[in-house]
Amino acid sequence: MIDNFGKTGTLVVLFLVGAWLLFMVIGPQLIAIDYSFRPLLPLRKIGGPEDIYTLKNYLTLFSNTLHRSIFIKTIWSSILVTATALAVCYPVSFYLARVARGAKLSLMLMAIVVPYWINELLRIFAWQLILSDAGILNQILMGLSLIHDPINFRAGNSAVILGMVYAYILFMVFPLYNAMESLDQNQVDGARDLGASWPTIHRRIVIPHAKPGIAVGCIMTFMLTAGSVAAPQLLGSPSSFWFTQIIYTNYETANWNLGTAYSEVLALLSLVFIFIMLKLFKVGLKEFVK
Repeated sequence: MIDNFGKTGTLVVLFLVGAWLLFMVIGPQLIAIDYSFRPLLPLRKIGGPEDIYTLKNYLTLFSNTLHRSIFIKTIWSSILVTATALAVCYPVSFYLARVARGAKLSLMLMAIVVPYWINELLRIFAWQLILSDAGILNQILMGLSLIHDPINFRAGNSAVILGMVYAYILFMVFPLYNAMESLDQNQVDGARDLGASWPTIHRRIVIPHAKPGIAVGCIMTFMLTAGSVAAPQLLGSPSSFWFTQIIYTNYETANWNLGTAYSEVLALLSLVFIFIMLKLFKVGLKEFVK
């Protein structure tokens, strides 16, 4: 960096980066943590004897049965979305990285990427139209006489999970593709020459090599899913309420203290998930950053 910017330029860049981190990341996070440990009080009582640090906001999650069940359901649904995205994207990424070449590879990458040039909200609205009672899917099924009455696809979590798998599929495809692309083809060819089956090749060669990509893809997909608001709000039903919707409702009703506490719980959960994935796939931080 010193060679490129000089000593003065390097100091300026470091100062700007440090200032950005301090005022845009660390500072707001510290303020949020402070809010989460304080009770909700009228403006006139803030700073008074009742304005003390307390765990009440965090304990609400465990004492409120509805909030606790929605939190657990959100975690489980996020894991399900992540696992589904991995199952869908793994063969696609392997085909892109090891099979497709030239124009076919370019066309397939464009087919995957171009729909994501459209805003996420518009893509979710498209799924809302597809899955509605009078949507394309119900019309096709009824036209084929497979059903007589429209199916309510948005009841439960099915539509939300489907919409999220589609919404965040890129964040699983490209880490996997990036990891698989660097695999030495000679290893695969050698295993085939020795009579190894494709399942064995994937289990013994491809998956171990792609572990950093799998870990990164799972982490990004899980965090985006757990923190999503638009997809569950537009595709879900009252029975598929998401934990982020509770957080949003608290902020909307000016209960910032409880909303911030719930946000911190969700952030802590994401950190725990990161370390679980790194431990599960035996990936170091250096490999993860790559």
